[in-house]
Amino acid sequence: MRRFLLITPLALLLAVVVLVLATEYVAARPSHRTKDVPYVAASAPDFDKERHILDVYSPKKAAPGAAGYPVVLFIHGGSWTSGNKNIYSFIGRRLAKQGVVAVVINYRLAPPVHVPEQAADCARALAWTVANIKQYGGDPARVFVMGHSAGGGLAALLATDDELLARNGLPQNPVRGAIMDDPAGLDMYNYLKESKYEGDDKYKVPFGNDPAVWKEMSPIYKIKPNLPPFIFYIGGETYPSISGSSGRFRDRLKATGQAPEYTIIPGRHHIPMVLQLYWQHNIIYKGLLKLVGA
Repeated sequence: MRRFLLITPLALLLAVVVLVLATEYVAARPSHRTKDVPYVAASAPDFDKERHILDVYSPKKAAPGAAGYPVVLFIHGGSWTSGNKNIYSFIGRRLAKQGVVAVVINYRLAPPVHVPEQAADCARALAWTVANIKQYGGDPARVFVMGHSAGGGLAALLATDDELLARNGLPQNPVRGAIMDDPAGLDMYNYLKESKYEGDDKYKVPFGNDPAVWKEMSPIYKIKPNLPPFIFYIGGETYPSISGSSGRFRDRLKATGQAPEYTIIPGRHHIPMVLQLYWQHNIIYKGLLKLVGA
């Protein structure tokens, strides 16, 4: 009996591994991954061969229209200090399986760089996407941005900050919509000014000590009329700072006549808000596909 109890957890683990591998195989079959594509010229003085790269996930099937598939650029989270595109291949695979060209990016992390440089990296990745995505089956006129946690804040900057994009090769903002998955950093000016939670000082590593930078990197202060549509998915058990800043962002959008779709998912904590994207028929994918027209 004791031996059986020892073997059972191992058998269960092996069964889970087999199930995951089988699921990934099924998800991978309809898609093609182009890995580690540089989105910054190698001759650029700040080029980082590990961080200035992205992966493109394309449906293997030809797009039904000549324009190509809609495109989603995904930005990972990690408190602006960690994270890697390779962790999120499951998002790229599932988007491609559902008729979306997915661009999953790396960007430089803090330290040694700060959030303004990270935002510039994301803008450069967006500029690369618009210029090159046609050859991967994507429609450069239908580019959307998506991010979880810190990546959500960076994605919101791409959707709202035209000056940021203009400085990085995009004189016109190409973003057609933004998908916010439990976004962090929407109002770091207010967050760092208040500093009411234990350990808040750690966020000065990516944001620095200048309140003017905190405000410049907070997309809530860039809300204006005629922005692209936003959709929000917020965990019912997420951090109060995320639910609070997301709610204020929604209210400011409403005040300009742009009420976003705003869904609270009961019982979900912050990390599970991105992990649930492993499942193709997740509520977030349903809203995303509707937004992008896939």
